[in-house]
Formats: sequence, structure tokens, C-alpha cells
Amino acid sequence: MNHPLATPVLAAVLVLATGGCTASPAGTGAADAAPASRAGKAAPEAGDAFAEPGHGIAVRPVAGTHLAHDFKRSYLALDAWKLYPAPDSRGTPLVAVVVDGSNAVTSAEMRIGRSDHAADVAACLTPSDEASGPGDTVAIGGVPFTHFKAADAAMSHYLSADSYRAVHAGACYAIDLIVSGTRPEVYDPPRTPPFSQDAARGTLAKALAAVHWQR
Repeated sequence: MNHPLATPVLAAVLVLATGGCTASPAGTGAADAAPASRAGKAAPEAGDAFAEPGHGIAVRPVAGTHLAHDFKRSYLALDAWKLYPAPDSRGTPLVAVVVDGSNAVTSAEMRIGRSDHAADVAACLTPSDEASGPGDTVAIGGVPFTHFKAADAAMSHYLSADSYRAVHAGACYAIDLIVSGTRPEVYDPPRTPPFSQDAARGTLAKALAAVHWQR
């Protein structure tokens, strides 16, 4: 037989048990439930495809691209943190924004890398030996970058690049827009590129415009 007080007592227990599911007052609840979020890492802006931990570089989504966290799509470009690094250079590849369809015939990507190494920071704005011309200055997300072009070719492979370098918050940032591949006629039968070089550069220009800085 049910006790006459069982129903109200049970209801009170259920209210206490489910109390944590109610909305927290402003300034409590979510922050207290995730103390790791206060450990110095800034959350990416809503909609960012990539955001560096802390108040660093970020990239908004770019149609027709996907992200990769390695730099291994080009025969002529090493998978180092920037294009054409010095032998003693030390940096970290952050992200590659890769044009969809990239393959061995033609690939295109925007690479972003960073170095805190003193020698890299000191030489950050100096164009590499492979650069063509003295370069110019371009603002990316409000930060001035030194811009220069580079190109390479060997064994039926080719590479062309627009490289950007800046010292920001004490670090050297490298952004490289790279179009590379193999001449289609060396294949038997000849292969069709997934996209034209002009189309690739157009998409990479949109990727560069999507770069910004977390505040």
C-alpha cells in the first residue's frame, strides 16, 4: 500500500536531482563547468574554419576548399613550416587550406606557419633566395606583410608561389599561396588537371582574404 507522503517526497527528490539542468544565472554555470576554457586559449570566432590557440591567426571558411594539417602535397615544396626555409629554421606548420580536387597533376593550397625561433624572427621579412623581385607590402587582416613571388621547376614538376611574411606578437608568420603539379603531357595517356591555374589562384585569393587575427 502506498504511503500518503510518498508522492510529494518523490517529487521533491526529482526537483533536486534535475536542478543542474536548469539555466544558470549570468556569469555562472558554463564557465564553472569548463575551467579549462579559461586556461589562456581564446575560442575561435563563430564560423572560423581554423583558429590558432591563443590570440593568434585564424581563417574563415572558404568555399571550394578543405583544411589539412600537413604540408605534403608538392614535390618541389618541402613540408617545413614555410616555403624555402633556412637549413637551421625552426617553426610549426599550422594549417593548409587546400583547393578541392587537388591532385598530383595540379594542386593548390594556402599554407600558414609560425616560428618563435629568434633567428627566424630576425630574418622573417627577408625574401628567400628563390624570390623574384624585391617584393612589396600587403596588409592581411590589418597586419602588414612583406610579399614576394617565387617559382621553381624540375623533372616535369612546377611550382609558383606568392609568399607573405610578418612579425606579429613576437613571432614570424609565413603565409604561402602555392600552385604546383606535373605537366599533364608526361602521363600516358595525358591527364586532365582538376582545375586551371587561374581558377586555383582565384580561390587562393579568397583564402587569403579570409585570414584574420583573434583579438
